[in-house]
Amino acid sequence: MGCMFSHLAAKFAFFPPSPPTYHVTTTPDGKLTAVSSSTSSTFPAAGDASLDVRVVKTRRGNKVTAFYLRNPNARLTLLYSHGNAADLGQLFDLFLQLKVNLRVNLMGSLSLFRSDVHTLHNPSSFHVEQNISLAYWIFLEMYDYSGYGASTGKPSEYNTYADIEAVYECLQTEYGVGQEDLILYGQSVGSGPTLHLASKLPRLRGVVLHSGILSGLRVLCHVKFKFCCDIYSNINKIKKVKCPVLVIHGTEDDVVNWLHGNRL
Repeated sequence: MGCMFSHLAAKFAFFPPSPPTYHVTTTPDGKLTAVSSSTSSTFPAAGDASLDVRVVKTRRGNKVTAFYLRNPNARLTLLYSHGNAADLGQLFDLFLQLKVNLRVNLMGSLSLFRSDVHTLHNPSSFHVEQNISLAYWIFLEMYDYSGYGASTGKPSEYNTYADIEAVYECLQTEYGVGQEDLILYGQSVGSGPTLHLASKLPRLRGVVLHSGILSGLRVLCHVKFKFCCDIYSNINKIKKVKCPVLVIHGTEDDVVNWLHGNRL
């Protein structure tokens, strides 16, 4: 019974856009660049120094596409893991706004529940538990999960864990980012890989959970007990997080009840 519910939770968790809203090409000088498949999202022109497009290989053999948005005055880096119903092409304009308003460099990922895109543009009232501040100059990094956008493979819980680990390693080796200067941001399903990585990094600058989930089955069934085959057991992993945490959750969220955020 538990494994059947786990399978249902996994089916609910991942809805990669088909076809993807962007693709990655190589410029004549050998640099990777992103090209939008529609007019709704505008990427910087090839050669624009504000955006690095990278493809990183995970320990599970997939190749994950990551965008690194530079802010020339940034001191911190935000690694963004978002929901399950969009890819980087659809959310790129949002990332540009984050870079400007948070004054950050950004690297991020995808994973929205169905209501998340609506919530981004029509936020309800929020219940917030806050003990960190985002008033810093920050770099932004974002990435597409395996099976999303230009990333290879298929989306799964354990692939998302390998994805965020690979992107973090890229931040370390290519940009010299240490965990002391890194904030992890996870929205909805993205709270899963975010807390997975945060539980392994005791010196993070901070963690932000936006409409986070207690676990996959608790979204579907509103249960209060544990299944052996549950996915994204955030309720257990958050206990291992040592850094400050900011929890944001809309009180009118009709997909992930705000009590998930409250308990986290």
